[in-house]
Amino acid sequence: MIRYNRCPVCHTAGIQQVLTAIDHTVTSETFSIWQCAHCSLRFTQDAPEANEIGRYYKSENYISHSETNRGIVNWLYLRVRKFTLSSKRNFIEGETGIKKGSILDIGAGAGAFLHHMQVNEWNTEGLEPDKQAIERAKHEYGLYLQPSSDLFSFQDQSFDAITMWHVLEHVHDLHEYIGKIKSICKRGGKIFIAVPNYTSYDAQHYGSSWAAYDVPRHLYHFSPASMQELMKKHGCMIEKMQPMWFDSFYVSLLSEKYRTGHPNLLKGFWYGLKSNMKAFSNKRRASSIIYVISPSGQLPA
Repeated sequence: MIRYNRCPVCHTAGIQQVLTAIDHTVTSETFSIWQCAHCSLRFTQDAPEANEIGRYYKSENYISHSETNRGIVNWLYLRVRKFTLSSKRNFIEGETGIKKGSILDIGAGAGAFLHHMQVNEWNTEGLEPDKQAIERAKHEYGLYLQPSSDLFSFQDQSFDAITMWHVLEHVHDLHEYIGKIKSICKRGGKIFIAVPNYTSYDAQHYGSSWAAYDVPRHLYHFSPASMQELMKKHGCMIEKMQPMWFDSFYVSLLSEKYRTGHPNLLKGFWYGLKSNMKAFSNKRRASSIIYVISPSGQLPA
């Protein structure tokens, strides 16, 4: 297990436990979540090492790998995803100014997003650690994803866009990943990192039952301030923060299920909506945020 004596992002020693959370997906084990007083990062203390964490992903309910329709929450997720795939592509094309560039998707899951980009004439590469998800991407979409370790084999200045959709919170080698991603992004290219935001209203409402803590698969729990600190350490700059408006509903529906033992669509929808209303005037309060990052560390003129 991984025992931190210092913050994984800023390396300061001012860390302490703030809550405990349950693994609702696989084992029902309890894990402690700690927070850094300096950069405000939260992280899962005593999380499994990289070579031990695989068993915590072995569930048909882990939707990015299995594509399961089981349960009303997962069914809704898959219906909404058809819309969000186009939204992501439009957002990437708008931020990069490129319609047919090269893109690397890290943590590609079963390949739905990467397939959508390929169909729209982007040159695509994808990385995925789970062998079953790699096989599903090949079977469903004809995609040949590479294992995540192949990240370090890419040449510098290789991609116009690099995406990590709810992936960075899973990465054990945090600083090594950010350093490599920066180097393989082309000058003028953009990095898109989407992560949950524990400073959101829905996170505060559900507390330790907030589904996006997702221990121990989520090793880190980011705030906008901690993401800013991480990028600063690597000479990168956050250009924009874009809320993922649908995530608040999905996370609230799951959180309601975790807290009460059964899904409550009305309550889940209401608290997801309330979270979005809070974030409408302050994007830093959104349930999940896409960070648009310039690897150069400077805003364009």
